[in-house]
Amino acid sequence: MQLKTLGYFLLIITVHFGCKNVEKVRTIKLAHGLDVNHSVHMAMVKMGMDLEELSDGKLRLEIYPSQQLGTERQCLELLQIGSLDMTKVSVGVLENFAPKMKVLGLPFLFRDRQHAFKVLDGPIGQKLLADGEKYWLKGLGYYDAGSRSFYTKDKPINSPDDLNGLKIRVMESVTAIEMVTSLGGSPTPISWGELYTSLQQGVVDGAENNPPSFYLSRHYEVCKYYSLDEHTMLPDVLLVGTHLWNRLSMEEREWLKKAVEKSIAYQRILWLESEEEALNAVQQAGVEIIRPDKALFTKRIENNYEQFRENEALNKLIKEIQETQ
Repeated sequence: MQLKTLGYFLLIITVHFGCKNVEKVRTIKLAHGLDVNHSVHMAMVKMGMDLEELSDGKLRLEIYPSQQLGTERQCLELLQIGSLDMTKVSVGVLENFAPKMKVLGLPFLFRDRQHAFKVLDGPIGQKLLADGEKYWLKGLGYYDAGSRSFYTKDKPINSPDDLNGLKIRVMESVTAIEMVTSLGGSPTPISWGELYTSLQQGVVDGAENNPPSFYLSRHYEVCKYYSLDEHTMLPDVLLVGTHLWNRLSMEEREWLKKAVEKSIAYQRILWLESEEEALNAVQQAGVEIIRPDKALFTKRIENNYEQFRENEALNKLIKEIQETQ
């Protein structure tokens, strides 16, 4: 009787755990530094919904916004050691981990948004994403982050001369530092989360970013001049750590890639709406929008391209980008 009871008990355990195995849900942790009202976060929420639907509930996304798990640099480091599954970072930060990405941070590299998308979604952009795998960072795609421009506290930027002597916050990006230096400013790397206070306290005189970031960060409460020189079009990059990617089955990878594709298409639509909304909102809040002559800025950044001339691979990459139609 005892043996029968034991046998029955073992059968129940086997069935129980067998079912659990079949129904096992894999949770993917994704962290980023943006506000929950940002188009990228909203697109990630959609990605999570699509992922659950595509996988029939076997894959789910757990999102940690607003630097809950650290800065962009810290999230990349967590990805590399396998403590985080996915993240979104600016190309400006990613260049410190995947050096070829710094090419995308060159000022006035792209003619317009359509040119940027052709490059990013085409062979050039995909090769750059693949290049990150050797650093344990697999790129999945590019979110639209528009154009970055200068915003300042005390005076408008009508020409590069107006940047002389101003401390301008930049990302931890050599390319961004060199660009601001070429234009006459004093680049000051500061964490995004610390920037509002730094502007208030006068640690820096201004910063540079796209309209939605300027608006959602509430930096317009401190900086009343926004000069749309649109010096760089730095995309955001969605990444998955190779630690997770190598554990995923082929089917799971396909589910994730399809959810990412839907997310990127959705975000790019939201982005256009958010750009217009942001510019209208900051103007209503008393910000003066300046549209300077971009030619004055492009003349100053020629040296930024010179450093790449001796690097045959990067110089070729720049030419391929510029020649993309």
